[in-house]
Amino acid sequence: MITRQTSSSSFTFTFLSLSFLVLFISLFLLRFRPTPLASQTLTLNPSLPNSTLPRPQAPRNYYIVRFLQYRLAEEHRAYLESGVRSDGWEWIERKNPAAKYPTDFGLVSIQELAIERVVGEIGKLGLVKDVNLDLSYRRDLLGEENRARARVGAFVDGKKRPGKIFTAMSFSEGEGEYHSAISNASVKLGRQLLMQRSQVTSLFGAEVLWSKGYTGAKVKMAIFDTGIRANHPHFRNIKERTNWTNEDTLNDNLGHGTFVAGVIAGGDAECLGFAPDTEIYAFRVFTDAQVWEITANNIIMVSAIGNDGPLYGTLNNPADQSDVIGVGGIDYSDHIASFSSRGMSTWEIPHGYGRVKPDVVAYGREIMGSKISTGCKSLSGTSVASPVVAGVVCLLVSIIPESSRKDILNPASMKQALVEGAAKLSGPNMYEQGAGRVDLLESFEILKNYQPRASIFPGVLDYTDCPYSWPFCRQPLYAGAMPVIFNATILNGMGVIGYVESPPTWHPSDDEGNLLSIHFTYSEVIWPWTGYLALHMQIKDEGFQFSGEIEGNVTLQVYSPPAQGEKGHRISTCVLQLKLKVIPTPARSKRILWDQFHSIKYPPGYIPRDSLDVRNDILDWHGDHLHTNFHIMFNMLRDAGYYVETLGSPLTCFDARQYGTLLLVDLEDEYFEEEIEKLRDDVISSGLGLAVFAEWYNVDTMVKMRFFDDNTRSWWTPVTGGANIPALNDLLAPFGIAFGDKILNGDFSIDGEQSRYASGTDIVRFPEGGFVHSFPFLDSSESGATQNLLLTSGMTKADSPILGLLDVGKGRIAVYGDSNCLDSSHMVTNCYWLLRKILEYTSGSIRDPMLFSNSVKQYTSLYVEDNQLPSRRTDVNFSTYSAVIGKELICRSDSKYEIWGTKGYNLQVRGRKLPGYHAIDLGRGLNSTVDTSNLRSPKLPGKNKGDSGNRYLGGLFYRDELDMPVLGASHWLVPAVIAVTGILLFLGFWRIRQKRRRRRKGSGSGRFANL
Repeated sequence: MITRQTSSSSFTFTFLSLSFLVLFISLFLLRFRPTPLASQTLTLNPSLPNSTLPRPQAPRNYYIVRFLQYRLAEEHRAYLESGVRSDGWEWIERKNPAAKYPTDFGLVSIQELAIERVVGEIGKLGLVKDVNLDLSYRRDLLGEENRARARVGAFVDGKKRPGKIFTAMSFSEGEGEYHSAISNASVKLGRQLLMQRSQVTSLFGAEVLWSKGYTGAKVKMAIFDTGIRANHPHFRNIKERTNWTNEDTLNDNLGHGTFVAGVIAGGDAECLGFAPDTEIYAFRVFTDAQVWEITANNIIMVSAIGNDGPLYGTLNNPADQSDVIGVGGIDYSDHIASFSSRGMSTWEIPHGYGRVKPDVVAYGREIMGSKISTGCKSLSGTSVASPVVAGVVCLLVSIIPESSRKDILNPASMKQALVEGAAKLSGPNMYEQGAGRVDLLESFEILKNYQPRASIFPGVLDYTDCPYSWPFCRQPLYAGAMPVIFNATILNGMGVIGYVESPPTWHPSDDEGNLLSIHFTYSEVIWPWTGYLALHMQIKDEGFQFSGEIEGNVTLQVYSPPAQGEKGHRISTCVLQLKLKVIPTPARSKRILWDQFHSIKYPPGYIPRDSLDVRNDILDWHGDHLHTNFHIMFNMLRDAGYYVETLGSPLTCFDARQYGTLLLVDLEDEYFEEEIEKLRDDVISSGLGLAVFAEWYNVDTMVKMRFFDDNTRSWWTPVTGGANIPALNDLLAPFGIAFGDKILNGDFSIDGEQSRYASGTDIVRFPEGGFVHSFPFLDSSESGATQNLLLTSGMTKADSPILGLLDVGKGRIAVYGDSNCLDSSHMVTNCYWLLRKILEYTSGSIRDPMLFSNSVKQYTSLYVEDNQLPSRRTDVNFSTYSAVIGKELICRSDSKYEIWGTKGYNLQVRGRKLPGYHAIDLGRGLNSTVDTSNLRSPKLPGKNKGDSGNRYLGGLFYRDELDMPVLGASHWLVPAVIAVTGILLFLGFWRIRQKRRRRRKGSGSGRFANL
């Protein structure tokens, strides 16, 4: 299910312009001697005379407004200004590099007398999630005594002080004055405040360890970045500089490498590093693009998680690897920085579930570091947060005596100390913050008494802990559902290699816990330092009416070979605590099944972006998962009362009678023939709803997107379009539906709802009797270029069909040619309103008057010939990337346990009773129909494109396309006709027999028997 991406001898990474830090742990035989900190002035802010500061004119209160969507700040501001009629409030501008990124919150100041009125108006706006008083917005240094306290952040004399640290928001307002809520002092905002918040070492209490003599001495640190000057005045201990680029210099011409080194080991009082006595090994590796390798040989690796936030599924390599400490960024109010990439890791999907990343977060906004030559500057980004953590690691390494470092310190033990000591933040979820904000002194306490052991990260899965446990806390467990997969990481601090001694065990805390069935997939061999433990959780069928909580522990025993001088194996028991919420099984109409199996992501192939208007992101690399780039849609569906399950196996691996709608969005893979046959049966006979959101597909455009990659020294060409339209057309062929190869763009409106159609496709086949919505859009495909040129000379744009709705047998189908309005990656406007109306129709047969108006009803069918449909590429070996082509049809571990390893419900479980489904007809199996699969309608000559075609089932199919079983209106019709016919024949023979008896007494019986 989940495989390692490392070889046995090396760890290969491709860099995407982020700093990667490697800490080489020195393993000397001499014992460590603490060295006192060199004499420096640690006073960060000289006192300012309060008498020179004017007082503010009016008291104001600051409120954080959270929105339901990520937009640019100016868009949020315009929205509030258009919706709030009251005066007495103003928007607080962000004047920093993050201001150009989309965000889901903003800060407003409100006058005291207008608070109730303004907050009430803002809270009523449709796109506002909530409005909260910002208690952390304090602009004072609290006098001389508090300045001394501020130097150690949350710690005084090595002990935690009560309350929250009052620090600046990630906003810069220029010059201004504000009264403190807890002091009569006031302070002028400016450089003093900038220095106060930028001394990141103080926020972590580094001075406490400095006072004990721990300053990073005898720790070797390698910085793979843009280099460093040999005689830079901020660094005491530059041991070696190496140039791995094709440029003839060892110096830093960009400044990033020098800045990173300054955060870790800088000695200037204005921008102090965490471990100034660390030995620096500077490797100049970054030019435009380079591929490099590093050996994972007891090396602690710290890497930035990426600056592709606030999008989910955007983790960068190598930070997304389990044995690397991946670092995200936060601002000074403990909000996740908008630029910080979010998890989960995506290389396990579509056929598994990602892991929790980042591992930890650290301050990454306006951090002070060293300039190229001398002096200090501030930067923001996760490549700034990662050296903060690297500096913490250097300082922590120096607390371990050199003679013990080899036995205690390794990538797993350091990660254990960081994640177990981290402070969990109250707002973000686990895929935004990992274990939480790094806590230097807590990790110090863990590490100074550390004994080699194994552990599980995260160590707790609590469905009642929202929002941290999102998405698990958003949807309870229930009987009959697809397995819910939770993927945890095994950290083995006992050795580079370890083994799982026996299968994991579930220990419920009470009898109700026996309703939970857990199957495990896991790393039997743990190398290097880490492995995985995946829980596949289902509620047993006897719990279909249970409501409550289930608690207990999962235990796993790990052993490693003995260290030098030891005789027996090192053994450790890992514990994962579970607290799960369970509800009765929801109604079928509220259950949605999301097809993850047919999604292909980058890598391994060039899967192009879905919106061709986006020029800076050429790949579809965010996972296309409910909990990555479709996470906002998932939350919307849950808010609407739907329960969304994930199918990571073929379409034969689910029971259609349990679900209202199968949701197919932006899919790139092919389909097994058995899947096509089963889906046809599921819709027509079992009443399954089908909702399809497609994407662009145009071979000429794909050829134009070919490019040469300098990293791999090879040509890259798209293996499919935004979606695999030829495969989708095969899947929809039994229903007479097909998409075309146009690439359409434009704005449209239905019932007052404005939407953007972004690089979507058109519908070219649709049966008579359905409902089709068409709009005038421009075709931006290569074949549409000529048409668009003609339009500039005055021609009118033709309407293109983009939305179709159709009743088919017992089921209902909706198709739409664009998925960008559901995908938060590059969304312009969302179409959640349309998705809700579609699901009301496909799952509940509720027809919206605007979607089903007579003006859009099809009285003649849409039809094009086969040679006009989009064709597959013949110059690409698609089997390399496909889970279908050349592969075996099999239900995987992310389907229900009773069909693991089979071909699915209609193929291998006919005639046997499955647990929990008491109404199954054992004679005919699940979802079965009369077997007439070889019966086809004859082709009739002379069909015109505008004709309604075959009138079977209300004109649903074309005469030359009837490739489905000839079915009656329902399952009971054929048996009923046969039964009635049999009864009539019996009565007829009985009457004839009675007549013959009266005519020929004695001989009638023998004659009737010979008939």
